[in-house]
Amino acid sequence: MDRFGIYIHIPFCKKKCKYCDFVSFFSNEEKIQTYFEKLIEEINSKKIENKNVNTIYIGGGTPSFVNSKYIVEILENINKKFKIDVNAEITLEINPGTITKEKLLDYKKVGINRVSIGLQSTQNRLLELIGRIHNYEDFIRTYNLCREVGIKNINTDLMLALPTQSKEELIESLTNIIKLEPEHISIYSLILEEGTKLQKMIEQNILQIPDEKTERKMYWDTKRILEKNGYNHYEISNFAKKGLESKHNLDCWNQEEYIGFGLAAHSYINSKRISNTTDIEEYIKCKNFNNIIQIHEKQTREEKAKEFMILGLRKIEGVSISDFERKFRINPLFYFRFEINKLTENGLIEVDLDNIKLTKKGLDFANIVFEEFI
Repeated sequence: MDRFGIYIHIPFCKKKCKYCDFVSFFSNEEKIQTYFEKLIEEINSKKIENKNVNTIYIGGGTPSFVNSKYIVEILENINKKFKIDVNAEITLEINPGTITKEKLLDYKKVGINRVSIGLQSTQNRLLELIGRIHNYEDFIRTYNLCREVGIKNINTDLMLALPTQSKEELIESLTNIIKLEPEHISIYSLILEEGTKLQKMIEQNILQIPDEKTERKMYWDTKRILEKNGYNHYEISNFAKKGLESKHNLDCWNQEEYIGFGLAAHSYINSKRISNTTDIEEYIKCKNFNNIIQIHEKQTREEKAKEFMILGLRKIEGVSISDFERKFRINPLFYFRFEINKLTENGLIEVDLDNIKLTKKGLDFANIVFEEFI
């Protein structure tokens, strides 16, 4: 490929949410500064020739928690080190309660043209319940500041099937957000990750989450409401106004290459999936970045083809048969004929002209579909 994406991991947060199992934590200014010095060192150590950067995604953690000068320095170094496409999508995750107008102006000056705001719900009681540091009013202030400084591409993160969340509260959240007209809305079902505070509270019956039938009803209500209001459902959990789908996410689902920098950052390059250490002390002290990399997978042609199917079936339009043929020199309807026949007979996928995609039933049982290609 002649292009690739970049992911930057900023592991610092003001406070860890009760559902979060990402590599993130609170730290002091000295440790934050040291981390960014090492991060720049890692960026400058990488050699990539004859390829352009078409997407940059800065996630965490809470990137907007740290001083904006660090984000500026990172992007300035990336611009010096790599060739960035003129129309590159540059996304920064931000959280209400950590944003000022001055920070947003710094972000915009250095080329950030898309922000992803972690809201999760417009009900303050639910935000408090899951351990968010902000309330809905903080989100509104943050959103309005983004518009005020001229950010024209905003994603809003929401969650469904939160503990004690009602269908009416979910619909109210959707209605409130639609009125603001963000370009993109991501909405995820709560996943109880092992070892998180929320998982322990559910396990101890301190809180209850909606059952699977209710969760599915919430999902389909969400799809209906967002589509009715002009949002294209382009991936299982993602909706966008026409032409404003996340390029970074689409490249991941299309199995394009990307390089991750920072603590616990993942990369996919040369058919290998690798990640950096999750130990911040090891990361900061390392002399050779090759020594802190873990190789998760060196893909064979068959493994790569299976993963292409799994990732592609996350998209609502599904896997392009012609794209598969160009990449693997074989028709997927033949290569995976047994899996496709089984899933088709069970009503989980369908073949529509050039695409193999999930049916309505398949959207409810996507994990069963994916298991056929593992």
